Amino acid sequence: MLTSIPDLLKIITPNQRRIDAAQAKQELEQNKGLLIDVREPAEHANVAAVGAINIPRGLLEMKLMEIEKDAARPIYLHCASGARATLGAEALTRVGYENVTVITCNATQVSEVFNCFTKK
Repeated sequence: MLTSIPDLLKIITPNQRRIDAAQAKQELEQNKGLLIDVREPAEHANVAAVGAINIPRGLLEMKLMEIEKDAARPIYLHCASGARATLGAEALTRVGYENVTVITCNATQVSEVFNCFTKK
């Protein structure tokens, strides 16, 4: 039996740390974590938070393991709605990252808090 994405999100969300963009920005300024935008490159190219690294959800586990070897370094994920970030956080936890947080705001809100740049 297949599990719908909304049902899957209901199952995995309670096990994740979730904060808003303002709190994420404050924490990142102190802990030198990574801000990862898991949207597709075309989405990231239109509106992006300053300092965000774009790693699409489909490549997240493999690419991040190349970039960050420290499993304890704080990682903050965001996307357009929270779904891809939530699924990404679950996957990163499974491969051993210990300090993964989902930013609950949408991409526009994240970009505004992190002093966005836009390309149009």
